[in-house]
Amino acid sequence: METMVRMGELAISDTPGDVLVSLGLGSCIGLALVDKRAGVAGLAHIVLPATTGTPKPEAMNKFADHAVPALVDGMVERGASRVFLHAALVGGASMFGATGAKTLEVGQRNATAVRELVAARRVPVVAEAVGGSRGRTVRVDVSSGTVSVREVGGVEEVLAA
Repeated sequence: METMVRMGELAISDTPGDVLVSLGLGSCIGLALVDKRAGVAGLAHIVLPATTGTPKPEAMNKFADHAVPALVDGMVERGASRVFLHAALVGGASMFGATGAKTLEVGQRNATAVRELVAARRVPVVAEAVGGSRGRTVRVDVSSGTVSVREVGGVEEVLAA
């Protein structure tokens, strides 16, 4: 069964056969966490690097500074071990061309924020498909722990197995 993880959402599964999917990641980051030994996988669709002001509770997972800890903690609650977690990052593209002297490199800032937050929790990043100027789709297979990615107009490829 495929579970769609939309902008600002996260999903965690320990059900064999489940596949977590985020479509059309542009400047957003799809953060996949996997603990193969426990058979637990999670995916967050992160929109921005950090909160500004006080977001509504339902919007908290749009922000890396909330989504990363929530995903890690949720994985542990479902039986994953922090020691065996590994991460893969997908997205972070530069979707908007230069608009003058400097662009708002949201994709790059998102990727940097997620990397830092994952590292602070001592979760190794084992694979990345970030940057560029094309959108991507990420799939996380709960049974195998495989993370695959497909660029717009491309074919699906295994990013982490």
